[in-house]
Amino acid sequence: MILINLLPHREAARKRKREAFYAALGFSALVGGVIAGAVFLWYAAQISNQKDKNVVLETEIKRLEGQIKDIATLQQEIAALRARQQAVEDLQADRNMPVHLLNELVRQLPDGVYVTSVRQDGQVVAVQGVAQSNERVSELLRNLGNNSPWMTRPELIEIIAGSVALTPRDQRRVANFNIRVRLLRASEAQGAAGAASAASAPGKS
Repeated sequence: MILINLLPHREAARKRKREAFYAALGFSALVGGVIAGAVFLWYAAQISNQKDKNVVLETEIKRLEGQIKDIATLQQEIAALRARQQAVEDLQADRNMPVHLLNELVRQLPDGVYVTSVRQDGQVVAVQGVAQSNERVSELLRNLGNNSPWMTRPELIEIIAGSVALTPRDQRRVANFNIRVRLLRASEAQGAAGAASAASAPGKS
């Protein structure tokens, strides 16, 4: 006996396939939504955590900036105190500068050189005098520049030829000079002496 199926089996198969496809599509959408939600929540947690760290960092930065301002203020106060201390020490040392000036002039004057005027303006000293020759003036400049621990940078302002009458019949040619030299403070003289000692130490060994 032959059985013939007259039901629309092709339509039923297509319907089952559509239902399976839609079910798979819905399941995929659901899984994708769950994954997307999980990723979103993870990123939101990371962002919130980073914001909390940023708040902590900003608080610490503000605290450190306050400390840096305090340190800068202290450094300025220390620098001002040191400047005042140095000014007081310089004033105390300057009391002896005329003594050093006269002592050095006496020590460094070569024979045949006579000083007629000494004028001090701060640390600059103007010296006028008479020398037997230009060579004597050059020797005085060398002595002041190289041999004196209290004087530095001697400068010849002018030198003028002249004459001196020893007797009515005996006249000598002389050189009238005007020089300028810088007088060192005690702290500067000590620093220059220390540098000179350090420079000469390798030669001694």
